[in-house]
Amino acid sequence: MSSAVARLFDAMADSYDVLEPWYEHLYAALAAILRRELEPPPDGRRRALDAGCGTGVQTALLDALGYASHGLDVSAGLLAVACRRLPSATFALGSVEALPYPDWHFDVAVCCGSTLSFVDAPARALRELGRVLRPGGRLLVECEHRWSLDLVWALLSSLTFDSLGYGVSPAAAWRQATRSPRAGVLSDYPGYGRLRLFTLPELEAMLRAAGLTPLRRWGLHSVTNVIPSTILHRDRLGRTLARFYRRLTLLDAALAPWRPLHWMSNSLVILAQKEDRERRGGGRNRQRDAALAPADRGAAAGDVS
Repeated sequence: MSSAVARLFDAMADSYDVLEPWYEHLYAALAAILRRELEPPPDGRRRALDAGCGTGVQTALLDALGYASHGLDVSAGLLAVACRRLPSATFALGSVEALPYPDWHFDVAVCCGSTLSFVDAPARALRELGRVLRPGGRLLVECEHRWSLDLVWALLSSLTFDSLGYGVSPAAAWRQATRSPRAGVLSDYPGYGRLRLFTLPELEAMLRAAGLTPLRRWGLHSVTNVIPSTILHRDRLGRTLARFYRRLTLLDAALAPWRPLHWMSNSLVILAQKEDRERRGGGRNRQRDAALAPADRGAAAGDVS
């Protein structure tokens, strides 16, 4: 993860927790999923990692569930806010592409807030998350999705003198829409710079290459994206639009597990579990690891640098 990303989020630190309508819905939906899917068993305190923790929103949720919570972020400014929010947690400055933790250190991990969309090498980051999870541990990941109504809105905006504020040219919008349907793309977004937009097959392939088996999936901001995301990133909405948007968020949250909408959601959320290879036989697993290595290298070759 580059120093430019760190500077971008350092500059946001003071206002990061002032949520726009877009993020109000996204974080509320993620919180509900996290509480439901990562509730620890009642047989002792477990350890959790929030990778790309920002100001510690998900770290605090993990702490409230009873985990010994750790947070990591590339932004010192955001970490300072996180430390004030949750003094009991352990925070570290670093990149998700090179986690400063030993193997098998955490029972669960979360990587939300579109963290993977900002890293230079997402396949490497997922391998790192798989490395620090214990066998059977779970990862909740959320990232930006390529196939959403924002593709249509960005193209429309580009053809109408950037009327919706996406800041892309017609040629760039067309390239994003017509590239191989299973491949991720890089896209510039106002206020955030260049982001990696994933496809569902691409993200699941990276997870499997990292030894993480997808268990469940959700699609967020599918129904709500009938309103362009650039409008929902404003500080506030007009009264009529805000009322309409609130109704859309209820429908969006209810339909989030419905697989057909995953293909048009703006945010992909996947719960994955680390394979328990060692317990199933060392020799066979070493052979299988060797067989997986070329696929893993292939996923890494698709990293953005």
